[in-house]
Amino acid sequence: MSIQNTPLRDPSLRQPLQPLDAADVADTKDADGLSVWPRSARPAADGDVQVGGVSLTEVAHRFGTPVYVLDEQEVRERCRTYRTAFPEADIVYAAKAFLCRAMAHWVQEEGLGLDVCSAGELALAGTTGFPPEKIVMHGNAKSPEDLGAALALGVGRIVVDNTLEIARLAALTPADSRQKVMVRVVPGIAAGGHAKIRTGTEDQKFGLSITDGSAQHAVSRILDQPRLELVGLHCHLGSQISSVKPYVAAMRRVIGLMARIRDQHGVTLPELNIGGGHGIAYRPGEESLDVGVLAGRVRAELEDGCSRVGLPVPRLTLEPGRAIAGPAGVAVYQVVSVKRTGEHTFVAVNGGMSDNPRPALYGVRYAPRLVGRPSSVPPRLVTVVGRHCEAGDVLAENVALPGDIAPGDLLAVPAAGAYHLSMASTYNLVGRPPVVAVSEGTARVLVRRETLDDMHQRDIGL
Repeated sequence: MSIQNTPLRDPSLRQPLQPLDAADVADTKDADGLSVWPRSARPAADGDVQVGGVSLTEVAHRFGTPVYVLDEQEVRERCRTYRTAFPEADIVYAAKAFLCRAMAHWVQEEGLGLDVCSAGELALAGTTGFPPEKIVMHGNAKSPEDLGAALALGVGRIVVDNTLEIARLAALTPADSRQKVMVRVVPGIAAGGHAKIRTGTEDQKFGLSITDGSAQHAVSRILDQPRLELVGLHCHLGSQISSVKPYVAAMRRVIGLMARIRDQHGVTLPELNIGGGHGIAYRPGEESLDVGVLAGRVRAELEDGCSRVGLPVPRLTLEPGRAIAGPAGVAVYQVVSVKRTGEHTFVAVNGGMSDNPRPALYGVRYAPRLVGRPSSVPPRLVTVVGRHCEAGDVLAENVALPGDIAPGDLLAVPAAGAYHLSMASTYNLVGRPPVVAVSEGTARVLVRRETLDDMHQRDIGL
């Protein structure tokens, strides 16, 4: 039996979801504990949860666990939210959050561009026929192979991150063409949910500083290269930013630099890319960045700031990744063991840091939920851990789960669509989970499970 476009056993699950207004959805989600789940999530009387009209228990039985469930309509609706909030801007999906052929296809159909950071991401996008002119190439250490691949495909923009890259890129660009480039600048703004994901400050590896003159020097170098066309500036402040204020502050500094470039070089740059990093809620009660509020404040600052220095308003670009993919994903695990040690209860599942390294890297906290059966037993605090040989392999610490949680139960972790599989490994030679798309009661595999044979085929010598 094919697992592609596999219908569910229960035809009733394929019925269209009844539309709810925004207030009803919010109230229902809060009451059911599903506020950070995809908007299509619905609880069932048997303790199950449906996403996109699909039973998570059914997905687990049919495709195995661990498994990532991705709600196609949630992805598309989040793309549309950005297009609606920023109709005058270019929205470019940050592929590093999660990329597969279907994801590239969905964002293209919704009118978004693509931000890639390697020849590998670029090649995958190329296999889908993604318009190269709508692709932005990033990276702080782009190799000659990366740059060559970008030039060969004809990407729309290459973001220059260091001065050495300027000469390298100019040498690789064909003599009869000009490559459009942007300079990634560091505005000196501290923003982001953790020190390791803050990229707008002076003390990290990305970009060129405005303060010490590195950004201005790079601009001069590019303007001296006839094969390179400087079209704008780029800045990215970090990840998991839930406040609009850092973006407004960064724009003021970057607009000031654009004015100095005009005054010094007589060049008015037509584009400004303010990156992404828009925060989402991983647990009920956490804040996420309001895209509508961001749009209003950014638009006002752009118009006012440019008016103050006598610049025309540049074309704006944003690069959301997590905010599109993250809330659309749910990870489903099976409980392997329950161990009580002293005052602690450890619930071990059949995945862990190999498919989600974020808790170990950044201390991220999640809200797992028992699915597949009801429970009337009062909850107790437990720590959900993975199967890997690391004490730090913890998926969720001190979370409330039913007191009768037992081996064989299913746990679902929401907000799992971004920076899970894209950062996954094969630690302990555990294969990476599959990605199953759900939509209108139908489930289909987008990325198959990695098998032992897959990993063994790479080991070619003794």
